Amino acid sequence: MSSKAERKSHAAGATTRKRTSTAARTSQTRRKQGDSGATSVAQVRLRPDEMAALQQVMQTLQLNSLSDALREGLRLLSREATEVAAAQEIRDFYSGGQAPTPEGVPPATADELAAADETEW
Repeated sequence: MSSKAERKSHAAGATTRKRTSTAARTSQTRRKQGDSGATSVAQVRLRPDEMAALQQVMQTLQLNSLSDALREGLRLLSREATEVAAAQEIRDFYSGGQAPTPEGVPPATADELAAADETEW
């Protein structure tokens, strides 16, 4: 039978090994992602239905952690924000007027524009 001190020492060693392993995996992930190594911690409060939806998304997309899922969500939001900003630049450039269509392409009809507005992804 081992003493209490030996069990503590053994438990501390196991914790250290686990942390080292996690740190190594985190380091590898950062290198893969091209991250500078500096990270920040953010918290999010989710309702039960949002958490269930997130877990379903994680399973479908084979994301291994909440952090991976939230990073992917932020990546998609960033891409959408970039597209919105580009569309605004185009509107600003043409002063709110219609951008010209390429040569040989007829302008969209009112019915085509209405159908595009009604399209859901």
